[in-house]
Parts: sequence; C-alpha cells; structure tokens
Amino acid sequence: MASKLHLETALTPQGWKHDLVVGIDHGVITAIEPAGQSAADRISGVVVPGLPNLHSHAFQRAMAGLTERRGTGTGAETDSFWTWREQMYRFVDRLTPDETEAIAALAYMEMLEAGFTWVAEFHYLHHQPDGRPYDNVAEMSKRIVAAADTAGIGLTLLPVLYRQSGFLGKPPTQMQRRFLNDRDSYARLMETRVPGGILGIAPHSLRAVTLEDLAWAAATWRGQPAHIHVSEQTREVDDCLAAHKKRPVDLLLDTVDVDAHWCLVHATHADANEIARITRARAIVGLCPITEANLGDGLFDVPALLANGGQFGIGSDSLVRISAADELRTLEYGQRLMHRQRNVLGEAGRSTGRRLFDEALAGGAQAVGAPVGAIAVGQRADFVVLHADGFRDDAALDAWLFTADNAAIKTVYRGGIPVVQQGRHRDRDAIVARYRKVLSPLLR
Repeated sequence: MASKLHLETALTPQGWKHDLVVGIDHGVITAIEPAGQSAADRISGVVVPGLPNLHSHAFQRAMAGLTERRGTGTGAETDSFWTWREQMYRFVDRLTPDETEAIAALAYMEMLEAGFTWVAEFHYLHHQPDGRPYDNVAEMSKRIVAAADTAGIGLTLLPVLYRQSGFLGKPPTQMQRRFLNDRDSYARLMETRVPGGILGIAPHSLRAVTLEDLAWAAATWRGQPAHIHVSEQTREVDDCLAAHKKRPVDLLLDTVDVDAHWCLVHATHADANEIARITRARAIVGLCPITEANLGDGLFDVPALLANGGQFGIGSDSLVRISAADELRTLEYGQRLMHRQRNVLGEAGRSTGRRLFDEALAGGAQAVGAPVGAIAVGQRADFVVLHADGFRDDAALDAWLFTADNAAIKTVYRGGIPVVQQGRHRDRDAIVARYRKVLSPLLR
C-alpha cells in the first residue's frame, strides 16, 4: 500500500532537511521530494530514523528489579555478573512458551515507545525445563517471531549456539540444559522463518562453544549477521588466557574470518591491540551501557575505538531499563567519569547527542543486517517523531538524549504506519494485560 508523509523537519544522511515529502510503498521509502508537489499527511515535530537495538534477551524483561539485593558472602564474588547469572538461571528454569511470548511482546512494545524500531534478539532459551526439545525444536524461536509481530517491531533473530560451560570443553551445568544444541539441532533452529525479518547466528561466547563449533557456524552461515558475547568480564579474559594463551578478541579473530557481518557484544575489556583489530575487521562493537553498569562489567574505551575509525551500536541486553536515550546518555556519562571530561564522545564544535545518535544508527543498522537507520530511498520508513518544544535540529536530539528521555517521543512509525502515538503503543492495554497475567505466578 502506497502512502506519502510530509516531514516538517527530518534528519537525513545529508543533514537536517525541512518540508520533505516521503513516498512509501510496502513499508519502504520509494521517493523523497520537496513539499508542495503532491498531497501528503503532515507530520509536525522533529523526525529522526528509528534506532536499531542490536542486543536483547527478551525473557529477562520479567526479571527487571528482581536482582537488586546484595549477597551475604564476602569478597569480589559477593555480587557480580556470575552471581547475577545464577539468579537468571533459576528464573528462566520455569518459563513456558506462552510466558516467553508475552514477556517478549511487552519488551518489544516498550522498545518502540522508547525509539527503537528494530531489534536483534540474541535468543538462547530453546528447550523444555527438563532440557528435552519441544516437538518443534524452534518452538521458542517461533514465539519470539510472534511477539515481534504482535508489537510491530522489526526483528533480526539470532538463535544461540551453546555447547559447554567453560573453555576447553568444560561440561554444561544442569542449569544450562535449556540452552544446549548440537550441530544438527542448531541447523534445524536456523531454518526458522522470520517473515519480513532477518536470521543470523549467535555463538554465545568463546566459553560456551568449542573453537571447532565456532568455525563451523561461521562458515556454514557466512554472510549472515553473526553476534557473540566477548570479553565482557575480567574473569572471562583471565580464563581465556589460561586456556588458550590468548585474549578473547584475539582468539576470536584468529579462529574465524570476522568481517562487517559480525557484532562483538560488550568487548568491555578489549585492549588497544584488540580494538585496532576489531576496527580493521570492520566489525561492530555492541555496547549495552545500562546493563553493563547494572552488572558492574566495566567501561569499554569508546574514544580508542572511534580514534581507530571503528563503529559501535547500542543494545538493551538484560532490559533492566528500556530507553534508547538512556543507553546513549549512560554511554557518554560513563566515558565522562572514566576520563574526567565533558562531551567525551563529541567532536569539536558539534552536538554530542548528534554524534552519539549518528554512530548508533550506522553501527546498529550494520549489526542487524537490515535496511534501516536512515531516511533515504530504499530504506525502511521507520521514524521517531520528537516533541520539538522549541528546540531545532541537533538541539532537539540533545534535549531528547540528555534531558527529556522517553517523554520526548510523540509518534513512532514502522513501515510508514504509526504504532506509537502520543508516546503510547497502539496495543499497550492488551499487551500489558497479557504480560501481567503471566508475570504473577512467576513472582511467587
């Protein structure tokens, strides 16, 4: 179905433009022309491309707020990523397909309300609670696809390959039984249909797959999006050095032909040499600042990446909070604290918010493997309309990212169709009601 939208102010690859008419057919931008040449529905406010969310674990949305209690032990392991992971394992142990779909639909609805219009779902909850596959090994993947369809968000589905619990073939634990697949069952997962979306691979991490399995997956699905957790924790770096005499990013790049299809999620503790290698490979670094702060992961050296000409995108990861603005603000503020400067990721004389937004658009679009992230012919018509409140152009972006947060979002379009109006998803009541129904027994 063809339509036309008149954008009063829009951020395009050529910069800010005013009074544009965008032609749309089947959700894709087919033409951009000056206003006045044909009738079109007028959109007032500041229009920017929807952001890609390059890393999500949808089921973890139902855990938000449940892990904020300090442990009773002593030392560094009292509370860390590793103790949080044990709590996550216990929570995930009970989830059914219906519950998983309801939780994911809520998370994806909230992403749209927050300015994300496409999500890469790093999906590793595959099997029944006892570890046996469902009759359809891709049952849980189908539920993720259904949830994205319910919410109306674009989806890059990344079924996770998970084989072991640690380096050098350490056997998986009982708590990981729902995640495990051999090569045959993983290949069946990779037959999942994602109508209108993208399918890619996700070797969970270097500690969760053998190097042989990593190389097999990379070669079998070469050219499709490939995402992997890497170097998130200092213990992971230490264990990798002990097992392979190499740091994690070095080991990854020495094992597979990492290229522009790859997204290295977190890469928190990559050193200067590894950052340079990531850049030469043209891979994206997937940063999840809110989750990385929540888990106490540490801070990635973003200035070093940008100085090398590298690229990053942002993701919501554990979904402890869903906000595109807050992810970018937290990213910049973390760098300010680390470097004890202001506007660390900005460029001389330029808006810091604009730099953050441009980087996240480009890196995110590359990572999800979809034609998104720009108001241009051939791209999807996925837009976020901001309340201007007197701000113009870059100042409107700065106001959204550093001050107004989700309250700045007026309308969100997916494929030229409004799915969020006045900051509220069109199906919010039904999605929330379903979520609350499944959440209640999970919290008992």
